[in-house]
Amino acid sequence: MASGDSPQTVELLEKISEHAPKDNARLHNYISALRTALASESKERDDTLQMLAEYEEAYNKLTAPANRLGVFVQWLEQDATDRESVDGEVPVEKLALISVGEQEFVSRVDPKLEQDGLSIGTRVKVNEAYAVVGTLPPSQSGSVIKVSDAMEDGRLRVGSDTPGSDGRLILRGAAIAETKINAGDEVRLDGTGRIALEHYEKQESRDYFLEKVPEIPWEKVGGQQDAIRLIRDTIEQPLLYPEIFERFEKKPIKGILLYGPPGCGKTLLGKATAYNLTREYSKRTGKEVKEYFMAISGPKILNMWLGETERIVREIFRTAREKAKEGRLVFIFMDEAESVLRTRSSGRYLNISNTVVPQFCAELDGLQSLENVVLMLTSNRPDYIDPAVLRPERIDRKVKVSRPDKEAAIQILGIYLHSGIPLDPEVLSKNKGVVDCARKELIEGLIDQLWRKTKETEFLKVFLRNGASDTLHFRDLVSGALLKSIVDRAKDAAIKRAIAEPKHVAGVSLGDLQEAMFQEYKENEIFPKGDTQEDWLQLLDYSAENVASVKPIGRHHGEEFTRKSIV
Repeated sequence: MASGDSPQTVELLEKISEHAPKDNARLHNYISALRTALASESKERDDTLQMLAEYEEAYNKLTAPANRLGVFVQWLEQDATDRESVDGEVPVEKLALISVGEQEFVSRVDPKLEQDGLSIGTRVKVNEAYAVVGTLPPSQSGSVIKVSDAMEDGRLRVGSDTPGSDGRLILRGAAIAETKINAGDEVRLDGTGRIALEHYEKQESRDYFLEKVPEIPWEKVGGQQDAIRLIRDTIEQPLLYPEIFERFEKKPIKGILLYGPPGCGKTLLGKATAYNLTREYSKRTGKEVKEYFMAISGPKILNMWLGETERIVREIFRTAREKAKEGRLVFIFMDEAESVLRTRSSGRYLNISNTVVPQFCAELDGLQSLENVVLMLTSNRPDYIDPAVLRPERIDRKVKVSRPDKEAAIQILGIYLHSGIPLDPEVLSKNKGVVDCARKELIEGLIDQLWRKTKETEFLKVFLRNGASDTLHFRDLVSGALLKSIVDRAKDAAIKRAIAEPKHVAGVSLGDLQEAMFQEYKENEIFPKGDTQEDWLQLLDYSAENVASVKPIGRHHGEEFTRKSIV
């Protein structure tokens, strides 16, 4: 009999069945049919009640208010004054500090929840009374932000690290509580933006960061003795003898400007400074100090998007500060600085320099407390750089990198045409096999040709505003890069002979060098292809206001040179 039957009905039916005559089969059949009908009705009633209960449960769930999502911050304790004391001690109730959106709440926790499962950063479900009633798996999304500083107490400062700019402090989640986080790293935030859940190490941009500097001792920098002397006096000595400078209350300079024609060694001087200064500083301190050379191309960091160039400038200086705190000697080397730090305009049209220059100056002023950061700018046109950048306390020294004179050119050629380069057998035989004498003959022969003032070496005509004119020859436009290229072209000619005649010993000859010289002045990309005055002024030591026009000598811009024409 089903559980839904009335006890009285079942009992009455059983009594009728007991007292009914046993030989009355029809009556017993009626009683059995009645019992079956009652059981069927009872089952249908139970099914209906179960369906109603399930519907009511589903309805209650669908109409119940949704749980809010929050983040567990920490446990709090307070006296449970509404409870009876045990052995004279007032019991302590643990409450949870949670964050829901932009607000914080002190909430009770469902006793059914395991308290050990609640740690900082855990996502929790909160009911209408703001009580914690459940937990959820960690979120897989969230904003990613850079860390500007890691506090000693574990908190993280995020946002801009520029003095005066907004920033905020956030907490570490339990998953990264013991993780080493450095300035410049990135963290993923929870939904409230108050807790860091994941850590990502900083990915440095290799476009303009160059950690390793090639070995370039001062001896490999030819023809720039005055510039080297000034660099060593202004940059090297304050780092090597800080106590002497402090006694004289003399602060080390923040930066220098290397200016002059292209190809004369400005970049080479920057790398040599980083290499030599780091070696000397390591000897002075008695421990190995590593340099961090940041090679930055001015045009490369220009960006069409508003504020992006300023962000890159902040990134450069932030990296410099981080590396300096690690104990490295940091060299910020910005090539073609005039493209980024151009003089600001007062016109109504948007000029990127109007915002980049103030940002650069603010960052440069922020380097005041760092004694192991050196800023070096290079420019072909220093007159284009904003005066605010070049004033004292910012870029304190201007170093002119001049074109090499005759003695400097001999020194530079000696570096590139060293004793390991194969020389022409005739030159060696003439000098009785003495390599140094043969090298000297080749170098002096090339220099004599290069420094001649003849019709063949005329290269450029400069017309001045006062009515005068100057004719510039090869020697007036010589540079270290051009001398290196001449030697490389001469090597190419010797290599071709060695390939064509493998049985004969081939080497660099004076003819190779002289022909390479003419080809270099004809084809070198350093020289403009037209007579655009603005392009030529970047190569010349003339003030722009004094030059009326510039005219290249035509035969060096299209005619072929032969070895016979230079004899």
